[in-house]
Amino acid sequence: MAAPGILLVDKPGGITSHDVVARARRALGTRKIGHAGTLDPMATGLLVLGVEGATRLLTFVVGLDKTYEATIRLGVSTDTDDAEGAVIAETDAASLDSVAITAGVAGLSGRISQVPSTYSAIKVDGRRAYDLARAGEDVQLKAREVTVSRFDVLAERRSGGTVDLDVVVDCSSGTYIRSLARDLGATLGVGGHLTALRRTRIGPFDVTSAAAVDALADAPLLDPAAAAAAVLGRFDVTADEARDLRHGKRLLGAADRLLANPTAAIAPDGVLVGIVERRGGDVKSAMNMPEEAGR
Repeated sequence: MAAPGILLVDKPGGITSHDVVARARRALGTRKIGHAGTLDPMATGLLVLGVEGATRLLTFVVGLDKTYEATIRLGVSTDTDDAEGAVIAETDAASLDSVAITAGVAGLSGRISQVPSTYSAIKVDGRRAYDLARAGEDVQLKAREVTVSRFDVLAERRSGGTVDLDVVVDCSSGTYIRSLARDLGATLGVGGHLTALRRTRIGPFDVTSAAAVDALADAPLLDPAAAAAAVLGRFDVTADEARDLRHGKRLLGAADRLLANPTAAIAPDGVLVGIVERRGGDVKSAMNMPEEAGR
């Protein structure tokens, strides 16, 4: 059986995230592998996979902030808001100046309301939006509040009637970079879409520590305790407290020792006991880890 842990993978373009999971299952010899959020086939970069018992930790990874590097093309709109879609409009963007672009980017920074791409994986009445769109059905997705804490233009290139922007984006979970490209183009009156996307960070995990898909068999796993502590912070417990938590008992009067809520409870031998939370003045287990899965 494969050891439990968190596996960081650098997904190449042209394959799906599910393809990566399938390769990891073959490389590690286990079916019990899950992921904390997918990337489109066009996109590259960081995928966080959970192996064996560490799949239980993925629920705490999904909602973490993320960083993307992307290229936005202004002057061309597509039906999918990225380069994989069909061109639906072209407008000469040659007259756009950098001041207008900077203002447009600023308007899409901070706490914003964003309508996800019609070709997203969001479910509508039990079906994926992209399946409905490909079937020719009218898809109306609701706007959602997201936070774009950084939206910086790193480079600007002009060719004919288009303008390409290399950007870096720090954002909350649920933010669609394709939608940022579309909305920036709409704000500037020329249309826009995404031509490249790379995810470089999810919470504390960085793509520089990720393994290539052809090296998964030898890729190091983050042990559950280290991964949980990186995401949630660390709460050191005694051997007796670890036993009590595993048996469903509260740690009476221990809440003032919690620096984060929830947080990862770590036993003296370095094993992840589980995820704990504050309940009044006490500490209670929110999710126990089997002892063999916490190492």
